[in-house]
Amino acid sequence: MYDKRTGLVTVFGGGGFIGRYVCETLFKSGIRVRVAERHPRRAFFLQPLAAVGQLDLMSADVTRRESVARAVDGASAVINLVGTLKGDFEGLQADGAGIVAEEAARAGAAALVHVSAIGADQASPSRYGSSKGEGEARVRAAFPEAIIIRPSLVFGPEDQLTNRFAGLMSRLPVYPVIAPRIRFQPVYVRDLALAIATAALEPKGYAGKTYEIAGPEVMTMRQLTESIARMAGQSPTLVDLPDFAADALSYLGFLPGAPLTRDQWLMLRQDNVAGKKTPGLAAFDITPTPMAAVAEEWLSRFREGGRFAARRQITPAG
Repeated sequence: MYDKRTGLVTVFGGGGFIGRYVCETLFKSGIRVRVAERHPRRAFFLQPLAAVGQLDLMSADVTRRESVARAVDGASAVINLVGTLKGDFEGLQADGAGIVAEEAARAGAAALVHVSAIGADQASPSRYGSSKGEGEARVRAAFPEAIIIRPSLVFGPEDQLTNRFAGLMSRLPVYPVIAPRIRFQPVYVRDLALAIATAALEPKGYAGKTYEIAGPEVMTMRQLTESIARMAGQSPTLVDLPDFAADALSYLGFLPGAPLTRDQWLMLRQDNVAGKKTPGLAAFDITPTPMAAVAEEWLSRFREGGRFAARRQITPAG
């Protein structure tokens, strides 16, 4: 571990959903944080969370080596959160991951935390999974002591998981469940962020290892959808979409507003759960948070009458 008073952690993608919680956790430790983003304005919202002089915003693109080199200069640790669900998979998740690892090693960083995904595999049929697998390989080649974090689906107040599902169910009387039998192990964003920050700040016990970060519950897509509907106060008719229909629908994924891309469908052909022999949150002394314990806090806004509806219902009359 290094001196938090003089240390600096560079976070690529710190302005994203996971990034905001990673940065918040780092701020609480007292260390200085440099957030590297293509568009630094995207991370302005982090300023109130940091002490004076604790946050540095920098323009950087993981596909442009010179900007990465500037971003990691003087960093004690580097965290790479950059990823995409559509678009330039190879550029961001394979080439970009390699560049960050190479420049972090060249800059003499004591630790590199690379955030990948459960299911990352160079042989994956999806570009997302294969590029994540290639990215891991390049990171290991350039920075052998890198700590690789593979999360399952991530949920939290600003997520595109629970909020998207609840929003759609609030508008659709009949809701099609795609890949209803595929299993997931959703993890709370604050638990994930704490693991990432801990790995960066205290790398000695984690260096060179891969961790699959998941929550306490394994749920099928059907069970996950039912749980979100219940917490959001929604009661649509859920209909399991046959695989042949989802497969056909995925070919229209290039159209604006399409619910499913071809690559996403390929990703949904296998379970997304942590391996039994792969270390997870327990290695960081973190007790995983069940979705039901926290998600109703933000999903209540989808209820009829909003988040205060339940309170009004129990208010005594007269």
